[in-house]
Amino acid sequence: MTGPGAHRELRQERQEALADLFSRAPIKKTFGMELSFDEAHRAVFHLPHNPDLDHALKDTHGGAIATLLDNAGWFTAAVEYDTWIATVELTVRLLEPARGEDLRAVGTLLKAAKNIAITSMEVRSATDRLVATGAGTFAVTTTAFR
Repeated sequence: MTGPGAHRELRQERQEALADLFSRAPIKKTFGMELSFDEAHRAVFHLPHNPDLDHALKDTHGGAIATLLDNAGWFTAAVEYDTWIATVELTVRLLEPARGEDLRAVGTLLKAAKNIAITSMEVRSATDRLVATGAGTFAVTTTAFR
């Protein structure tokens, strides 16, 4: 199949393969994150509030939020490639505390080139407050998905 329908079908296949990959990742169980993809092929991560991920002041640790951002960017970019990609740069801006709310992270693809992909990401609370933003740069490798 060629044309726009072929690309859409290929993206769908990659999304399913990536969702399967994430479902087997230990970090999914540790964090309790869920992955889905929206109609724009963006990765969407949902993180229910988990007190085990809180810092000493009893709110979601910034490292957990950074992980959400990285995952949202990585999985959004990975849909575009048939080989493994690697995070080479991650920028995190923590804007507000999570306040014990569930969190949702979404990645947006800014550039998908032969050797590099660039994304922007955001994390919002269950009440739609902007909690964090980020940017990710991902190197395209020659390692095949397994």
